Amino acid sequence: MRSLLALAIGVAAVTLPAVPAPALAAVQADEDARFEAFGDRVVDEYLKLSPISATQLGEHRYDDRLPDASAAGRGATRAFADRSLAELAKFDTSKLSREHQVDAILLKNQLDYLIFSDSRLQDWAWDPTNYSSAAGAAFDALMSREFAPLPERLRSATGRLEALPAYLQQAREALVPARVPLIHAQTVAKQNPGLNALIDDILSKKSALAAADQARLERAGAAAKAAVAAHQKWIDEALIPNAKGNERIGAALYDEKLRLALNSPLGRQEIRERAERELKSLRAKMYEVAAGMIKGQAGAPPAPANPTPDQQQAVIEAGLAKVYADLPPRGQVLPFARETLNKAVSFAKAKDLIGFPTSNFDAIEMPEYARGFAVAYADMPGALEKDQRGYYDVMPIPPDWSDEQANSFLREYNKWALHELTIHEAVPGHLLQLAHSNLYKSKLRAVLQSGPMIEGWACYGQDVMADAGFLNRDPRYLLAHYKFQMRMPVNAIIDQDFHVGKLTREQAIELMTKQAFQQEREAAGKWVRLQLSSAQLPTYFVGYEEWKDFRAAAEKQPGFNLRKFHDSALSHGSPPVRFIRELTLGEPIR
Repeated sequence: MRSLLALAIGVAAVTLPAVPAPALAAVQADEDARFEAFGDRVVDEYLKLSPISATQLGEHRYDDRLPDASAAGRGATRAFADRSLAELAKFDTSKLSREHQVDAILLKNQLDYLIFSDSRLQDWAWDPTNYSSAAGAAFDALMSREFAPLPERLRSATGRLEALPAYLQQAREALVPARVPLIHAQTVAKQNPGLNALIDDILSKKSALAAADQARLERAGAAAKAAVAAHQKWIDEALIPNAKGNERIGAALYDEKLRLALNSPLGRQEIRERAERELKSLRAKMYEVAAGMIKGQAGAPPAPANPTPDQQQAVIEAGLAKVYADLPPRGQVLPFARETLNKAVSFAKAKDLIGFPTSNFDAIEMPEYARGFAVAYADMPGALEKDQRGYYDVMPIPPDWSDEQANSFLREYNKWALHELTIHEAVPGHLLQLAHSNLYKSKLRAVLQSGPMIEGWACYGQDVMADAGFLNRDPRYLLAHYKFQMRMPVNAIIDQDFHVGKLTREQAIELMTKQAFQQEREAAGKWVRLQLSSAQLPTYFVGYEEWKDFRAAAEKQPGFNLRKFHDSALSHGSPPVRFIRELTLGEPIR
């Protein structure tokens, strides 16, 4: 999933003193009202500083603005974080309701992360993709959703186009080429031209405006395209030749970012231990399915009950060969993705696995500016947005790829794997989970979303569909399912081995292609992603483990019902799973 808003991070302990229930209720009501007012003020101030996040959330007062990426702008954000932390510290959290106890913890740790990012991580100085991604999202968010009449959105886009030259100039002033890793510079060199397609799309709609507004839009568009060209020149001539930064952030920063980003009791060592066990378990499941697929087949490799590593590898590869035989045509990935979306929705409804607040979802082609990081992502609007349509954005095969490269991609994203991808990104994964999340009408909770909760749910949802008999549990689907799930532990392992250790490209590709059976193009893309991000790849596995632990605990409660469990768990927004568990099972908030 493409993360649109801030992630909740961190942990603190909160317990309630022994107070008579009526008195406690009165105290909580008063303190909750004061906290809610404070939370609304914090969100309003944050969204004013972060106008793109505001648009994505559904707050449209700042749609004609871009963020201030200058040193002064960073200083204003830091002052906001310091000021908000000081005011938050004045609350007696023991007097808050359980939901607001969670919010207080999440807010503190989000503010801690803002400070960490500014003063310790300092990615504003070395990650140019932050600026290109934000610029693209600024315009895409205005044009991809019909939250207001087109002329109104075009006037907002005009304001952002007028602000783009200054924003890109601020980015160049903030970035220190010697600190920028080469892979980041090379990636932004590919992303930056994608802004022109967004600008052209906006200009193509100018006839919806009055003459004066059309002229203003044309001037803004021309200036913006000139600014994109100037930025590209700087990238090519100044940034790339001087990009000498280290893409490995090191143990100290990694552990701090991991703790803040995951907000989980699982530390780096336990994550690795669990990941290694899960990898072994998934290979055993794949072997069992593959052995059944090739039984009696002429020339099939032997499949003994207790195979050697080489025998296990050979049998799984023989089974996967049957999976890889079902490929969509090169130009038909998106149409097939739409077909898989319809099947997933129909099955989840028929099996009553989860409620559907909406099923207004569609698969669309990924915009150019967003390509180069992931094959697909879910684009669900924020909780305050009127237009609640959800988009499953799928990357087309690049036209400059050779037939060999395209075939490698299609072997990885074969028809069975595309079903898995759709389940993860759309239903019952990200789109449906976020549709539930948006029903929790709290601006503060809407901003404080947890990546592990969201990604973990999508991975857990893949298990739910398989367990319920999706695609009649065809062995080709099951083999693709287990292979897809193997990405989680592998992602967790390579992320820490790269940023904390000395994992090489050869070692990473070996693990992904041999141990996890990924195709070369997928593994190569993951190697790029590994260098562009940190502490994000483990979110899938950590969240998945927490969802499994939570469900196992819930199943021990009297009258457990899967549909009710899912709907209840998703009714709290998107906080970390451990808080949903504590709220659901009556455990202490900590």
